[in-house]
Amino acid sequence: MGKIHEVQKLTDNPYVNLYQVEATSVHQTPVSYYVASRAVRTEDLKLKTRENRPDGVIIYSLYGEKKDRVVLVRQYRYTLGDYIYEFPAGLVEKEEDFHQAAIREMREETGLTFTPLLADEVYEKPFFTTVGMTDESCATVYGYADGTVSQKNQEDSEEIEIVLADKNEARRILREENVAIMCAYMLMHFINGREEEPFSFLEGMKDS
Repeated sequence: MGKIHEVQKLTDNPYVNLYQVEATSVHQTPVSYYVASRAVRTEDLKLKTRENRPDGVIIYSLYGEKKDRVVLVRQYRYTLGDYIYEFPAGLVEKEEDFHQAAIREMREETGLTFTPLLADEVYEKPFFTTVGMTDESCATVYGYADGTVSQKNQEDSEEIEIVLADKNEARRILREENVAIMCAYMLMHFINGREEEPFSFLEGMKDS
């Protein structure tokens, strides 16, 4: 296992910062590494705390009387200079439960009311996003949305279109559009899932 010697904070921003890590690899090679993190302080980095509290939440939500459409957002991202399809998502605020964050973020981004499902923790635990670049992790919350879509609660800095996609549209999006990887895998599941029990997979990994 490599050994970390020093961590230096290089930026001072409210939502994401860059840290430089000086270390020695398992082969005794000096390593200088850069980590982007949601942590505001060095001591809050996951390499320091060894805790995996979710920085964000991703919302896999079905919509409609038949629950046959999935709620997506088509969002302009400056990292790409283009639009990309994603699930509604956002940061978990300090002391906020990520289920409550999902309800809040769904309302803010889409205007819809979100009702989370109870799921085994194996499906909801925070997973890391792009570990080669960042220590960010996100939890996934599953459930149903209803109401009327609205953009009135979106921030001025956001450019978000709400998309209620059926299976045919989901196939087209996967074939033709930019799609976030976490969204892409779930869209594949949505396309091939059982229509009468779309979330039946949530029961599939309970301890025997």
